[in-house]
Amino acid sequence: MTGYRTIDWTCRDGIAHITFDRPEQLNAFTIEMGRELEDAFARADRDAEVRAVIVTGNGRAFCAGMDLSGTGNAFGLDPSLRPDLADMADLDDPRLAGIRDSGGRVGLAIHACSKPVVAAINGAAVGVGATMTLAMDARLISSHGRFGLVFGRLGITPEATSTWFLPRIVGMPDALDLVYSAEILDAEQAVARGLARSMHDPDALLSAATDLVDRWTHGRSPVATALARHMMYRNSACPDPADAHRVESLSMFYTSIGDGSEGVSAFRERREPVFRQRVPDDLPPFAREWIENGSPKARSDQ
Repeated sequence: MTGYRTIDWTCRDGIAHITFDRPEQLNAFTIEMGRELEDAFARADRDAEVRAVIVTGNGRAFCAGMDLSGTGNAFGLDPSLRPDLADMADLDDPRLAGIRDSGGRVGLAIHACSKPVVAAINGAAVGVGATMTLAMDARLISSHGRFGLVFGRLGITPEATSTWFLPRIVGMPDALDLVYSAEILDAEQAVARGLARSMHDPDALLSAATDLVDRWTHGRSPVATALARHMMYRNSACPDPADAHRVESLSMFYTSIGDGSEGVSAFRERREPVFRQRVPDDLPPFAREWIENGSPKARSDQ
């Protein structure tokens, strides 16, 4: 996809800036925006020049949730269908186009990204505008920001993979309270509830987000950072620590003979390391299959 209509993409000093760009509609989410966001996060994932992603909104809102101004099903779903769990087995099946949650497609694209992602919440983040940020690695919020999980007010359920991320971020009791109450929190409340990392003056928000991703990525191996991101999310959900051990062993093996070799040499020589491996080109052989399909299993021919 080249050229976006609902978002803006720029890359400066290795940071991809994805900006919701429907300011007159408070950056309300549309099906088109969902497709463009999926493309943008896949683009960041495969671009070796990108070391991190910052997401924010143009104008006075971050993203005011789903655009409900159209006709028909407001969420772009096909009401003539009656799907069940068996129908959802293959998410790549094009027949699911009228069934799959568009916010969830974005959440999965963020989850699949190998670069750190930070939300700079400059204004209202409501509905999918809030839930999609839960798949990001940190949320910084302006003092003008708002955060609302408002599904209960509309008679619908949480989406954008939020039922996987939200309990992990705030704990199950708070997650249930936030979903049941459907309250819109101000910036101080969002920080107090653990939904946002910190609150900032509006003029300082993007600078703070940049400082954070710089702290995470400058002087760090892109490959090791990418693997660590995937390992923290995926291994923490494994049923057995042995599953984490399998991945950690492979990851440690390949990084120790890659950028890790330079890191050890730099430590011994008391100098700054010069890491040369890039993402995605230099990810180890096991990584892509594991990221897409889950924990590696024992070979069947042994």
